[in-house]
Amino acid sequence: MDSTLPAVAEELLKEIKKAFQETSHGIDTFFFRLKFIFGPSAVPALDLVDQRSVTRVMSPSGRTAYQVLGSSGKLYTCYSSCHFCTCPAFGFTVLQKSESLLCKHILAVYLSQAMGACQELSVSEEQLTSILLAEEEDGG
Repeated sequence: MDSTLPAVAEELLKEIKKAFQETSHGIDTFFFRLKFIFGPSAVPALDLVDQRSVTRVMSPSGRTAYQVLGSSGKLYTCYSSCHFCTCPAFGFTVLQKSESLLCKHILAVYLSQAMGACQELSVSEEQLTSILLAEEEDGG
């Protein structure tokens, strides 16, 4: 998979961001396009955004990761800069089978960014390292 999303997906996310910045426009306008581009990940991702399940974790040095509380209650770490999520669905559906562009967690990150719906959490460098290492130890 490329390190960037297809242009049509990037453009849709830009349109959503612009609409929310200018008018706090509802996502309904974009629903069918989201479903067309992102397939079955779109609706669960929107549910995660509605539940405010996306947290941007920032360290003083500016390093950033996202944590998404999945529908199962498990926290997944997502990296928007390289389009990666630690969930099993990302590894299987996106990386191995190439059946989807993104999992619902990373799509929820992008939608939360566009809609201004991310929770914010500032942590120390050590805490961020622990978050990243915990994912490694879990097999993520």
